[in-house]
Amino acid sequence: MTDKSEMLEKTEDGSTEQLNRLSQKFGGRKPTPDMAAVLRVMLTSDAKPIETLAADDARDQPTPTDAVKALLEERGESTDPEVVGDVSNTDFKGPDGDVDIRIYTPASAKIHKDSLLPVVLYIHGGGWVIADLDVYDSSPRAICNRAHCIVVSTHYRQGPEDRFPAAHEDTFAAYRWVLENIREHGGDPSRVAVVGESAGGNMAAAVSLRARETGVQLPIHQVLVYPVADYHMNSESYSEMKEAAPLNSPMMAWFFDNYLRTPADGQSEAISIVHASLAGLPPTTIINAELDPLRTEGEKLADRLNAAGVKVSQKTYAGVTHEFFGMLAVLPEARDAQDMAAEALRKAFGTS
Repeated sequence: MTDKSEMLEKTEDGSTEQLNRLSQKFGGRKPTPDMAAVLRVMLTSDAKPIETLAADDARDQPTPTDAVKALLEERGESTDPEVVGDVSNTDFKGPDGDVDIRIYTPASAKIHKDSLLPVVLYIHGGGWVIADLDVYDSSPRAICNRAHCIVVSTHYRQGPEDRFPAAHEDTFAAYRWVLENIREHGGDPSRVAVVGESAGGNMAAAVSLRARETGVQLPIHQVLVYPVADYHMNSESYSEMKEAAPLNSPMMAWFFDNYLRTPADGQSEAISIVHASLAGLPPTTIINAELDPLRTEGEKLADRLNAAGVKVSQKTYAGVTHEFFGMLAVLPEARDAQDMAAEALRKAFGTS
């Protein structure tokens, strides 16, 4: 097994110039040694800049998940996914065709087989354009185990083939599906929360907004992990992270261009959550990364929620980048963030 000191030496060998150049784009902010190790693998992969590609080609590029696996293999450590009680794949009839979902059930379900478990609808990231249930498999597993709940991870239509509001419609349909069908899978429809990462965090908040507007049962809690919350790319963190990894300003512009029909869509409350009417939304946990162009808007969203009378807890994790939340196998900050999310969910569910 390669020890951590050896990994740090490797971040300072052939990729030193490249890594230092990237670090300079963090506005003087430094990645942790563990985060630097992941960044080294990303930088030495064959990945092309997402913003230079067509969507189909972008979906075939190496992902941060691939970087974590490569780093574990390099260290001689297991790449097996975190074990949960059960995983099943199915789909439901969405607004425009079948929508794939994956249901994670904790091992505790076998012990409490006569009791209905609380439920999380998990919405993956990818800028509404790339990624899928496999890329974002780590986070639902962690939530399932740590919050002792059923997790329904949902896919959705993606741009540019299906533009706004297609993904938002599919994720709200997934929420409705959970409310109406989760009892058949051992879940308690009266205790349903939403969790999302990045664009998924945006859509998790949009689910709550739409539920409030339409009189549908509100999520009991929402966990928004580095959510996209503002179309206006003029914040402090956007300025600092123009060339950051794995997410930067040009990539976000590319995501917007490939998902939104017109700039007017970006002004909608479903995209620019920070400018929405936020009163009456469920208690919220927001998790941000310091080295992330979305940091400022996530922090601003917490302030806006608090001003609207919504109970909110927010934390920005130092020295880590976008996508850190699912990197439990290599980042201690990921474990802390997952524990923060799970604690908030357990409290909302009324479970120990």
